[in-house]
Amino acid sequence: MQSLQQQTEAKVAEGRQKNPAFMQKVDEIIAQSKSFQQGNDALTLGQNAPTFSLPNGNGQAVSLANLLQKGPVVVTFYRGSWCPYCNLQLRALQARLSDINALGAQLVAISPQIPDGSMTQDEISNMDFEVLSDQDAKVAAQFGVAWQVPAFLSEHMRVDRKLDLETINNGNSSILPIPATFVIDHEGKIAWRFVDVDYRTRSEPDDIINALKALS
Repeated sequence: MQSLQQQTEAKVAEGRQKNPAFMQKVDEIIAQSKSFQQGNDALTLGQNAPTFSLPNGNGQAVSLANLLQKGPVVVTFYRGSWCPYCNLQLRALQARLSDINALGAQLVAISPQIPDGSMTQDEISNMDFEVLSDQDAKVAAQFGVAWQVPAFLSEHMRVDRKLDLETINNGNSSILPIPATFVIDHEGKIAWRFVDVDYRTRSEPDDIINALKALS
């Protein structure tokens, strides 16, 4: 079975073949965002994770405080169900969820999409972890991973992808979370993190699991 990195690399290669000029421009934008790529603005190890309460796909509020009462929590930020790299990541996490749960941890995935739009009802029912809606990206900002989307990418999504992010995200069309994953220990502190502004790069489930094992 391919690793998540291998899957995303294949998706990038496919994109370079189909639209090399666009992918070259994305490379340039990401290079310009080097400080974000290195996670300079994101929460660091040992810091307290901000408390939050967000609606899930059924509109029910889910709080970090309640989740932490059961053990460590893995929080992963993703751009939305329209992002193919995000979908690869969520499926990879779903495939390893039993390993995550076996270590006493829970997984939550957060995007700016409205609760009923983050995933279809069938997709939600097939996911065994919480999918939460951070419509104004305030929680992403508290974690230091909210990103003002460059005009070039916004225009690409609006014109080429026909994505109406203002509707999808209930008014928020310019700020998305960068792909980031945090492991939060039972005391609410950041124990591990992966932060990269390159939306084509994601944390490997194996690395998340190893971070959880280190908490044992």
